[in-house]
Amino acid sequence: MTVTYTGEVATCRGFGTFLRVLSKWRGSIYKLVWLDLLVFLLIYYILNLIYRLLLDEDSKRAFEGVVNYCSFHGNVIPLSFVLGFYVSVVMNRWWNQYTTIPWPDSIAVFVSASIHGQDERGRLMRRTILRYVCLCLTMVLTMISPRVKKRFPTLGNLVEAGLLLENEMAILENLNEKFPKPSKHWLPIVWATSIVTRARKEGRIRDDFAVKTIIDELNKFRGQAGLLLSYDTISVPLVYTQVVTIAVYSYFITSALGSQWVDNKLQSHSSSVYISNIDLYFPVFTTLEFFFYMGWLKVAESLINPFGEDDDDFEVNWIIDRDLQVSYMIVDEMHHEHPELIKDQYWDEVFPSELPYTIATENQREEHPEPSTARVAVPPRQCSMVTVAPSNVKIDEMIPSNTVSYKFAPPEQLQMNDDAQSGIHFIVSRGSKRGKKDDRNSMGSSNSMLSLQQPPMTRANSVTSMLKRLFSKDERQQPATPVTTQTDGGTRFMISASNPTLNKPATAGGGSMK
Repeated sequence: MTVTYTGEVATCRGFGTFLRVLSKWRGSIYKLVWLDLLVFLLIYYILNLIYRLLLDEDSKRAFEGVVNYCSFHGNVIPLSFVLGFYVSVVMNRWWNQYTTIPWPDSIAVFVSASIHGQDERGRLMRRTILRYVCLCLTMVLTMISPRVKKRFPTLGNLVEAGLLLENEMAILENLNEKFPKPSKHWLPIVWATSIVTRARKEGRIRDDFAVKTIIDELNKFRGQAGLLLSYDTISVPLVYTQVVTIAVYSYFITSALGSQWVDNKLQSHSSSVYISNIDLYFPVFTTLEFFFYMGWLKVAESLINPFGEDDDDFEVNWIIDRDLQVSYMIVDEMHHEHPELIKDQYWDEVFPSELPYTIATENQREEHPEPSTARVAVPPRQCSMVTVAPSNVKIDEMIPSNTVSYKFAPPEQLQMNDDAQSGIHFIVSRGSKRGKKDDRNSMGSSNSMLSLQQPPMTRANSVTSMLKRLFSKDERQQPATPVTTQTDGGTRFMISASNPTLNKPATAGGGSMK
């Protein structure tokens, strides 16, 4: 269960607020580090005694060389960087796992408000849906938490606890025989959605929007439960954990050698005689360094699996009990129940100016917060707006002098040039007299005839045609000469002088296209 000390650090007044929590043993760093520290000191004193009592002079010189080498190169390992980044990753993962834990409260509220009926069947539907929701979370926790697994090792234990019924256990066992590998934590959610659908068909849920809301909440609950399983199966990469562990333990193995008190170290560092004499009996700063770095590593070891059995892990068994009790209370005990509607004491005042304080909090009255610019004063003579004169610069004057301008032919001229090159000509009848009935039938409907009698429409020029006419070499050498001709039956828009074979008289009559 998580060790809570928030109440002891509610204020930082006085001396050493955090010193109050140093005396705690449960969940403390002392409880995690003391065994490793004992082993480290044991190794240190064994090496010290071997150097003092068992080695001859030549062996001592060799041992002193090893000590100096480890002391000089011991700080090469970037231990602070490696541990800091690793613990940061583990801390973020630890908090994300807690926020992923699904809570059935919102589902219970929606079910209680949407599934109506005070009869036994309505009550049964509401309670069963929430029981399935709690069963889903319990099944997930049995797969990721040793504490819950020891509490509910089999499906029979869930039946004894009241989370599962005999017929439901038979269905689960049958599915486990057919599909043993996939987990079945999602099955209770499927059952719950089926009950919601049945309640809608029976008219206990009034609209489809309420059905969708409940099913969305059930799916969200199932997704968070599945994410907990993903956190359990997908851990922090093993190589990173191995790198951090090897770095810490190798560092302190070299520290156990490099911090030894030897003779040549005393002779070569005459200014540190007293420090070396102190280290002769106990390695003070080496012990503190071990305590900090090893404690840092133990923090990561404790938080990497918050569903375990450490003192500071999540209280998952309490979550199971709490969820079932609150769910049943919302959908059954509190279903469609509320206190009597009575006017509040501020009914006539509409709203209170301030809620009362007790004698203990009389000195803690707080003022309304002010925005940061509330005390910024602007003199009245500086409050007038500045009038900006309009600019006299024209748009044409803003164009650079070296801009190249192009002059294009009028749209009608470009249209006639395009028609001259294509060799296609349009003839539209402008006769004032209407043709005979047979002619109208041959030409089409009256609407088509009326459209042909309209004035000719100018075709819109495209960028392609304009660029084509601008950069065409043939156009610059032999420009087409548009000629407008008049015929008896209609007007020909243009005849290309470069295509004499097409310069034939137009056929009289209604509008035609050649």
